[in-house]
Amino acid sequence: MGAKIGFASVKIKKWNLRGAIWKEPSILMSQPILLEFDIVFAGGGTTACVVAGRLAAYDPSLKILILEAGQHTLHKPIHVQPYQYPFNQAPTSTTVAFHIGNPSPRLNGRAPIVPSGRCVGGASCVNFMVYTRAPASDYDDWGVDGWESENLIPLMKKLETYEVQPDHPTHGYDGPIKVSSGGCKLGLADEFIQVGTTYHKRQYADDTNDLETCNTYSPWRKYIDGTTGRRSDAAHHYVYNQAHNPNLQVWDGKRVKRIIFEDKRAVGVEFSSDPVSCPDTDQSSSIVRASKLVVVSAGTFGSPAILERSGIGAEAILKRCGIEQLVNLPGVGENYKDHNLVFVPYLAADEAVTMDALWRGDSILQESLAEWNSSGKSLIAQNGFDSKIKWRPDDEELKAMDLTFQPRWKEFFQDRPDKAVAMFYVFAGYPQPLSSILPPRNYMTARYCTLYPVSVGSVHVDVTENGKERMDFTTGFLDNPSDIVPLNFGYKKTRELIRRMASYRGEVATGHPDFPEGSAAACRETSGSVDLNAPDIVYTTEDDEAIDRFHRDRMQTMCHSLGTCAMKPEADQGVVDARLNVYGVSNLKVADLSISPLIVGTNTYSTALLIGERAAMIIAEELGINGI
Repeated sequence: MGAKIGFASVKIKKWNLRGAIWKEPSILMSQPILLEFDIVFAGGGTTACVVAGRLAAYDPSLKILILEAGQHTLHKPIHVQPYQYPFNQAPTSTTVAFHIGNPSPRLNGRAPIVPSGRCVGGASCVNFMVYTRAPASDYDDWGVDGWESENLIPLMKKLETYEVQPDHPTHGYDGPIKVSSGGCKLGLADEFIQVGTTYHKRQYADDTNDLETCNTYSPWRKYIDGTTGRRSDAAHHYVYNQAHNPNLQVWDGKRVKRIIFEDKRAVGVEFSSDPVSCPDTDQSSSIVRASKLVVVSAGTFGSPAILERSGIGAEAILKRCGIEQLVNLPGVGENYKDHNLVFVPYLAADEAVTMDALWRGDSILQESLAEWNSSGKSLIAQNGFDSKIKWRPDDEELKAMDLTFQPRWKEFFQDRPDKAVAMFYVFAGYPQPLSSILPPRNYMTARYCTLYPVSVGSVHVDVTENGKERMDFTTGFLDNPSDIVPLNFGYKKTRELIRRMASYRGEVATGHPDFPEGSAAACRETSGSVDLNAPDIVYTTEDDEAIDRFHRDRMQTMCHSLGTCAMKPEADQGVVDARLNVYGVSNLKVADLSISPLIVGTNTYSTALLIGERAAMIIAEELGINGI
């Protein structure tokens, strides 16, 4: 690799080839260091790992650098043992960043918090590992040349090894990312599906990730290797597995400040040691040059911030921060989208198998770890999500929903049978936020999330009165009045499903709406489930108001943030074109979920991987790499 210009001694992170373990970073500099690579990635999350890993495999001579503010994830139990995923969301966690939104009257004055991955591999190393794919039509809706579903389906297949069943035409069987049923089966899933196919009168389908099927109850597959029982993430399966290539480098604990330009051509990146990952390290800036390309891949929050700090964005935003404008691109930081999630806890039977005992550290933990170490099986290789429905309301349910939703239904959903309004699912356990104050026992959680909310937010850099950088983040959650309607209905429907499950033992009242005294909807502990044919709970107007209030108080992110560097025409607040080039400059691309022009009806890990595969193909073509 070699430094082009050096002003101080520097120890560059390299591979320890014997054990394929990264050496700890040690960049000690009192003056700027200038280094040069072919391609520099500003950010090291899911998509960056996919693109960098693919390019390094296509052409091992390419000198590629990934700069990531978070820390390495290689073989760390919190990242590779599936059951540990909730611990990444702990308030003291440094593996995710917690973005605090502006208070919103639609959320009863609450300031929502939205986490995002903050480590090598990004969200792929901290997410819930649920395998969901958007309907193919979602990508056709983007209306972007080269990103139609017919061009993307081969890449969807290329990236995965579908271990569940052979010979499915839309699934892949030789890709880096493993998809399985996990290390053991949970009985609560069978109960949920049984109630759904009888009481709820929906069909069963083994695979609702064939890019078109929805509105059926199905098992929920996982991004877990069925052989090893480990999380299947982008860091380990695209980057860390290339220990033999010294030209692929990852520097963790490095915060990208801005892109360096020469005549509007991106030629490098300015970075410093991250104060969270490296609190005792010199915070002075350094520059690394990129001879071929700079790729911004810092996610929905980080990518627009890097562009704005580099002078690319709306004039008013840059002016208030004292940043000289390079390119007037008002779409930067706009078009923020996310899914809306609510989870509601219930009491589960003592004999039910849940994740609770593992998270408490009960004796079953050591037994499960021993089994996992020897066979890759046990609850260690579980995430607690084993069944779901991508739900569309039938005529009766539509009539029961608030009229505010009807225009949205007719305009978007009615004639698109592959588009689900929401997902309903049961989770075997209850990890947060009340778990620390609840008695130790078994729980299960009803979860429901909307897949195509209308509301839009924004993410921009800002400065405080004392000149310190902050984020001006508006989620937009529930701003459109139609968005809360499926949530209000989802509470009622999932409660009816849960109370008919054999393991149901009542509600955890503190995690439910505060119903008026004497209400028929009041929460209580019970000795068993109700009959399948029992009448539904009847809610009064006051009860409905309590449910609405509950959702404005409790609704939260699905951690599926996207859209803030949208791949749209520049005149339509676009930031990048179909080849991911940032408008108005050269040698600069964006590749991560921030480019999504529209929200996608899926857990977004699958889309982040897909964007990475497509970006790698685009860059390889432009570099003249053959045989991809």
